[in-house]
Amino acid sequence: MNIAVAQSGGPTCAINASLVGVFKEALKTPAIDAVFGSINGIEGMIKDELIDLKMVIRSNEDMELLRQTPSTVLGSCRYKLPAADEDDEVYRKIQANLEKHRIQAFFYIGGNDSMDTVDKLSVYLRSVGSDIRVIGIPKTIDNDLPITDHTPGFGSAAKYVAATVQEIIRDSSVYSVDSVTIIEIMGRHAGWLTASTCVLRANDEIAPHLIYLPECDLDADKFLEDVRIMQAKHKAVIVAVSEGVRIPEENRTDIVVDNFGHEYLSGIGKTLEQLVKDRIGCKVRSIELNVMQRCSSHICSKTDIDEAELIGSEGVKRALAGESGKMVYFKRLSDVPYVITVETTDASQVANKEKFFPKKWVNHARNDITPEAVRYFLPLIQGEVKIAMKNGMPVHFKLK
Repeated sequence: MNIAVAQSGGPTCAINASLVGVFKEALKTPAIDAVFGSINGIEGMIKDELIDLKMVIRSNEDMELLRQTPSTVLGSCRYKLPAADEDDEVYRKIQANLEKHRIQAFFYIGGNDSMDTVDKLSVYLRSVGSDIRVIGIPKTIDNDLPITDHTPGFGSAAKYVAATVQEIIRDSSVYSVDSVTIIEIMGRHAGWLTASTCVLRANDEIAPHLIYLPECDLDADKFLEDVRIMQAKHKAVIVAVSEGVRIPEENRTDIVVDNFGHEYLSGIGKTLEQLVKDRIGCKVRSIELNVMQRCSSHICSKTDIDEAELIGSEGVKRALAGESGKMVYFKRLSDVPYVITVETTDASQVANKEKFFPKKWVNHARNDITPEAVRYFLPLIQGEVKIAMKNGMPVHFKLK
């Protein structure tokens, strides 16, 4: 049998490690012959743009380099499959290309939108009597997939964000004048990544002094009061805020959405900066971490990379066991010692759904995170990967 794998959605630091997990498990399985990579996600399956991964990943050194290379080496997409009962042409193309290459299992590495593809495609294939299996492998730095304890890519992003915020704290503390630094962090509807900055408390950092998540509405006057209270205690106030924090309609810029109807969000940092400048008048600046959060492999979490590879491998095992229309996920058994298992759930339980940061881990004032969350986050950022370097810079795997 042959298999195929594709990557979709936003890049992460660990998504290629999941690709390696699929590839390695295939190499260990005598029943699997060719391993195809679909270029640009499901679009590659539609257009029959496949490559033989055994021709480009030729050695253990290649696999290790790919494992620590950020972003999606096969390319990505944000393509939404139509409902099959309304338009099945694209499904027939996918099925024809799968059968053309004798592919009996397809693995899709992605987030909740990608699980929509896994669910729809597996349902269609069953409806036409095909035994081709479809398995979803999770990823997203947003950590917002239901069912799973956490998602590959999140731990490395959280580690980068925490380290960067700590460096900003050091930078902001050197001057004698009062200042406010607002750090805008990714998170459209779920504030997991912003909340994870609380791990700095484990190393006795007090900052960020204020943390705001999209799960809690932002009141401009309350925000200014929070800042003033912190200014009475700290000369340099550090604020962490999710990009998706809600602000009054009159302060919003034009809204642009993607193919799934999700808003492209940015600008909350600048909005809050202007509020502080106008109403408090101290030195203030905003910093948008932007895409650096997704692909900063130089400080990735070894736990994250190892788990990303593991879950890719487990996806292959589940397909070989006959499962389809499923997503593999992590179930946490304990925090200390940190123990997880890998399970499966129906992709329909994850598709187009979001897991929000628990309100029980947000303080009563809705401007900080409770210590319970630190115990959840800390295991996910543990360990360092020995990064391959050349001329003083990280080396990345590239398709030849």
